[in-house]
Amino acid sequence: MNVDDVTSWAQANKAISISILLLLGGGFYLLMYEPDYDSCEEGKNCLTIAYQVQEDYQVWDSNPQHLADKMSILMGDDWDVEIYPVSDSGPLIEAIDKGNADIGFVDGAAAWLAWEVYDLDVLAAETKSDGRTYYNAAAWVRADSDMAAAYLDDDPDTDPFALMEGKRSCHTGWLKSAGMLIPMGYLIGNGYAEVKGDDPTHIDSLEATVHGFFSEDSSIPRGSTPYSSYKGAMRCMMDGTGDIALVKDTVYDTYCTGDDAYEWCLDRDEVVMLEPFGQAPSHPALYNPDNMDADAVVAVQNALAALNDDSEGSEILWDLLYTNDMVPTNAENHLGTYGAAVSNVPGIQAYFG
Repeated sequence: MNVDDVTSWAQANKAISISILLLLGGGFYLLMYEPDYDSCEEGKNCLTIAYQVQEDYQVWDSNPQHLADKMSILMGDDWDVEIYPVSDSGPLIEAIDKGNADIGFVDGAAAWLAWEVYDLDVLAAETKSDGRTYYNAAAWVRADSDMAAAYLDDDPDTDPFALMEGKRSCHTGWLKSAGMLIPMGYLIGNGYAEVKGDDPTHIDSLEATVHGFFSEDSSIPRGSTPYSSYKGAMRCMMDGTGDIALVKDTVYDTYCTGDDAYEWCLDRDEVVMLEPFGQAPSHPALYNPDNMDADAVVAVQNALAALNDDSEGSEILWDLLYTNDMVPTNAENHLGTYGAAVSNVPGIQAYFG
């Protein structure tokens, strides 16, 4: 799918998505908050936030108008802030690209697409519970494996990634960032894995690529299974079903420490985390650098960063953005390593489009 195809899709899908929302009961919300670009007071700057309508939009704590009102206060008397409701990330990206909205919040994959195809940029990103704006996608293996030995010996003639070939991999699920997209993008991009399948330009060829590099007995869960998600992939490796768990760097501490550790967990010295494949970014705030000048960007960044300065702002962060903090950044810093890996996955741009 080329840029024109993605743009055409976004334009058509926006109208369709809004119509569906009206039919499914979102009409009250959309009519209530349909943007009126003449509503900003004369002499004031107007900031329009594209916000994805959720099923629970009628719950007052989840009403994005709270965010708009708080941002208006934090940005000062010279600014009015309004909400532009959208159904999902496709119309949100188009709204920012076309100038119907100034900023919007999306996940890492959608942000990468917006950066790659639409030349949108990032001005802030949410923090994880540990304060980072990313987590590392990495492979965990048993300490008695040849991969662990190669990594710990730091022998330049023995490559732990090359030793993964033919091993049973445990993925968190189909097309998951840490469990599949980042590691497979890394392995393909660095020449370890060769793209397989009948149509290398289609996302379905990724499954053939996984089985072509790893073992045919590798675990690729679709839906909820005992071996799906971070917990399931670690269990798959630790109980001997697989040889490699493709997960994130913090997964051992989450499931295998303290009184809540699972019975299948191995001791910490029985497992090794290899060098990370790359970083999975947290959810960022997008903007169009063609439509916002540097002063406006700084004003928005400062307001987002100031949301956690009081209890009201902290509640808005958690209820509406599902984070405790937003920090200034840009697309290159926030999405660079993710994009470098994911762009190597066959058919990924068309899939996200």
